[in-house]
Amino acid sequence: MQPGAEQKLYAVAMPTLSRVIAELEKIAPLRLAAAWDAVGLLVGSRRPEVTRVMTCLTLTPAVAHEAVTEGCDLIVSHHPFPFRPVARLTADSTVGGMLLDLTAAGIAVWSSHTAWDSAVGGINDQLAQLCGLTDIAPIEPDGVDPRAGFGRLGTCPDSTVGSLARHLEQHLAQRLGGTPVTVAGAMERAAGRVGIVCGSGGDAVAGVLGAGCTTLLTGEIKLHQALEATAAGLAVIAVGHHASEHFSLAQLSARLTAALPGLVCRPSRHDCDPFVGV
Repeated sequence: MQPGAEQKLYAVAMPTLSRVIAELEKIAPLRLAAAWDAVGLLVGSRRPEVTRVMTCLTLTPAVAHEAVTEGCDLIVSHHPFPFRPVARLTADSTVGGMLLDLTAAGIAVWSSHTAWDSAVGGINDQLAQLCGLTDIAPIEPDGVDPRAGFGRLGTCPDSTVGSLARHLEQHLAQRLGGTPVTVAGAMERAAGRVGIVCGSGGDAVAGVLGAGCTTLLTGEIKLHQALEATAAGLAVIAVGHHASEHFSLAQLSARLTAALPGLVCRPSRHDCDPFVGV
């Protein structure tokens, strides 16, 4: 460290939680979230200053312990925590115990969820870029910013369903060591127009078909939804729920760090896919 650098580091005024949240909501505007979703500040007070932020896909006991041990002030959890109202706040339940530990340590929790899915540069945009799609657009554009909105669609030139699935398996496995990619439908057919819905995209089959897509890329899908899709001529590539979303947290951390110099922000090291290959 050069002389005087330490003094400059400590001279940087750390942002309040409200300031950090304002930057997060520029990255993932909450108006983009689904009506049923629980997004925004879910645990904690807006007053304290923030020096350390941890991002995660899902807030588990291991991730909560990591945040407490490392002295984090804020967890940015993609999946909302808690998602449903809590009737009793006791250590008798996993959720209750985690909430007690986090509040005792003064750690706030903010969730982006479907807002980050739909944001410009969010998860679905990143998946579209990973697939090499052209003519990318939302399946359902946002009324304020037409570049944002639910899902993404685009054309996948010179790829079959099978080759696109193998490309995704290779790249996501390199980042995550994820579970195998699965396909419903003919592997040898052209991927064509691809609709992307990260996470759980089975409910979007009708909308993806209505948008003229011939392939759906998602995290996970139920059996009857996959059968409905293939019967209607829509191939399905399922990369795993965790794998379809977790990779995006590194970019979210980087964007928040760039917006607030001096803030320490990184993805959790204990945020893991509960499913493993055999």
